[in-house]
Amino acid sequence: MHGHLMQLFLSFLKIGVFGFGGGYAILPLISHEVVGVRGWATASEFADMVALSQMTPGPVALNAATYVGYTAAGVVGSVVATLAICLPPFVIMCTVCRFFLSLSGNPRVEGAMRLLRPAVVGLVAAAGLFLMNRESFVDWKSAVIFAAAFVLTAFVRLHPIPLLIGAGLAGWVLY
Repeated sequence: MHGHLMQLFLSFLKIGVFGFGGGYAILPLISHEVVGVRGWATASEFADMVALSQMTPGPVALNAATYVGYTAAGVVGSVVATLAICLPPFVIMCTVCRFFLSLSGNPRVEGAMRLLRPAVVGLVAAAGLFLMNRESFVDWKSAVIFAAAFVLTAFVRLHPIPLLIGAGLAGWVLY
């Protein structure tokens, strides 16, 4: 059991270190480790974990780590995975805050941040594509709801709350 917890800790520590962008951007990293490398869940189970992680309060990546930890090693596993995924960002933020004033306005730092933005967008897109596998592929109704939500968000700039209510109503009517 101790080795299993150490494996869980190191896996989520690695995800926490390389999980730039948080949230949905980190899901491909979690998926790769949990489904591909460790086999702690199938692709279908992982899609269910993501759905449950979205419905519970808090960041989706943190909720997913807690859920995976629980399924892999019970309550102790959920605590280990949660602490491991939170530790790197906590250390990084403490370090950045310490040097923030001296780095503020530095063209190299601002350039690095500009370079990270497209990578985060790509990771979020990869998370969305990952969730569209054979076992949980979206049908035409879901694609229509997604397209409408995308247009209303990107071009009309509709506030998220009416968008969520509208998407929920459309799902209720269509399904």
